[in-house]
Amino acid sequence: MDSMDAFSRLALLVGGDVVAALRGARVAVFGLGGVGGWCAEALARSCVGRIMLVDFDRVAPSNVNRQIMATSRTVGAFKVDVLAERLREINPAIVLDVRREFYGEENAASFRLQDFDYAIDAIDSLDSKVALVRHALSIPSLTLFSSMGAARKMDPFAIRADDFRKVAGDALARALRQRFRKSGGIPERRFTCVWSPETRQNRTSPDVAAEPRANGTVAHVTAAFGLALAGLVVADVERRYGSARECARG
Repeated sequence: MDSMDAFSRLALLVGGDVVAALRGARVAVFGLGGVGGWCAEALARSCVGRIMLVDFDRVAPSNVNRQIMATSRTVGAFKVDVLAERLREINPAIVLDVRREFYGEENAASFRLQDFDYAIDAIDSLDSKVALVRHALSIPSLTLFSSMGAARKMDPFAIRADDFRKVAGDALARALRQRFRKSGGIPERRFTCVWSPETRQNRTSPDVAAEPRANGTVAHVTAAFGLALAGLVVADVERRYGSARECARG
């Protein structure tokens, strides 16, 4: 497959120079669930040249309703392995760093985020999310985009992107703020979140034995969260390239 053909429609929209800049972009995606998997795929389809995929979990039957790598065939396989195979089929030239690991404060340095341009936080675990946000924001050259809660929502038109300090009514953001305040305060450096103010209640109770804290989810919302995160990366690459181009013209 000719990569020029594969990304020709993208080039028509943003220009070949921006496609070249996307090919040089380096993005780390943490968490490959209902949000992160769709984000990684959209990045690959946008010609992003290097992606690190981070997730320790296997595909479960309950993932099939919303996770892009989850099918009846892939249940039991590691999410990173399934998604990596899929992304290489989309773009054989892509460079992937596949990490079948749980991200935490104790192993944060091993991910070498200083080598990346963007970090995508699609993590559910609160401790890991706090650690990743603090770590990413400590690297001046790295831009962080973070997902708040995509569960218990049905309306994709309510999804928006805002500075974390402007997010209101989101349970995950509220829990994140509480953890920040207990561990040194809310970060001074700003970062953008994809979130929705919508809140619905579960109509049935989860299987307490299997998934005691499970919440209802739907693919068109979790996917929209992930696609919005990828959109933030593409838009920022285009903005940065445009700014650099204008400076060069001087």
